[in-house]
Order: sequence, then C-alpha cells, then structure tokens
Amino acid sequence: MAQRAFNLPNILTYARIVAVPLVVLCFFLEGHLKSSDFARWSALVIFLLASITDYFDGYFARAWQQTSNIGKMLDPIADKLLVATCLLLLAADTDRHGGIAGWSLWAAIIILCREILVSGLREYLAALKVSVPVTQLAKWKTTIQMVAIAFLLVGPAGDKIFPLTTQIGLVLLWVAALVTLYTGYDYFRAGLKHIMDE
Repeated sequence: MAQRAFNLPNILTYARIVAVPLVVLCFFLEGHLKSSDFARWSALVIFLLASITDYFDGYFARAWQQTSNIGKMLDPIADKLLVATCLLLLAADTDRHGGIAGWSLWAAIIILCREILVSGLREYLAALKVSVPVTQLAKWKTTIQMVAIAFLLVGPAGDKIFPLTTQIGLVLLWVAALVTLYTGYDYFRAGLKHIMDE
C-alpha cells in the first residue's frame, strides 16, 4: 500500500497539490496581496511545472501500470485546487490592471460552479457504482483553461514583452467557460439518465 502511495505518478500528483500554496505565496511575497513582475513570473513558472505534472502522472501511471485508488482520487482534486486557487487569486488581485474583473468574473464563476457541480454528481454516481468517463472535449477544456490561466498569471508582466498577453488570457478564459458549460451539460445529461433510473 505504502509503495503504491509513493510511486512516481502519485508523487507528481502530490507535487501539484504542493504547488497550490507556492503560487499563492508568490502573490504575497511582500506580506500582502501584491503582484509584482517577479511574483507574476514566479507564479507562472510554478503553475506551468504543476500543469506538466498533470500530463505525466497519468501517462506514467498507464505506461508503468501504476494506477492506484489514491491517485484516481487525488488527481482530479489536485487539478481543481490549482485552477480554483489561481482564479480566486486573479480575481482578488485588483492592485494592478490585468486580473479577472468585470464581466470576466462570470467566466471564472461558470468554471468554478461547473467544477463543484460535476464533482457532486460524480460523488453521487460513485455511490450508485456508476462511472462517467472523461470525454475528449473535457480534456480540451482543461487544456484551454490551463493555457488561459497561464496567460493571466503572467498578465501585466507579460504585457511588457507581448502587449496582448492579458487579452489573450481573457479570451481563452471565455472560450474555456463556454466549453465548460457544454461539457457540464453533457455530464449532467449522462448522470441524469442514471438518476432517473433509480
């Protein structure tokens, strides 16, 4: 049991969870919420490394046949913790232009609400011994989401090098939100069928 808990795929998942407070710390380097250029670039590097582990933990688990129950449980939790934390940080950071504000907050709210609703649905269906597989579109949604957050994390610091950094991030965030709505509906339609059968 201990050997499975500490295999490489699971260690990568644990690393993704550890990355969450590290990203937060970047925004609080000066003792309060302040996103300096250094903080933004540091948060981006940590976020990118964490996002890469999301691919490799699944790849190694399948390739080396090291799938485990703890890995199956923690993998989606790690993703949601990372995404939710970054969205909340970006929404809270009103100190500089380039966070999630105004109408863009709706995109973040849609993404967060969908994650909570789908998690609840999965938990309910798990009690019925029903598994709802992750669709290819849902995987694309996660990718778009991660890319959007990466652009927004670097935001104003990135705008100094490439002026459209923040705008690209906001556009991708809306694309992710729209795909999120569709995949969320897809999950609920699949889940509702089992709920009605009960």
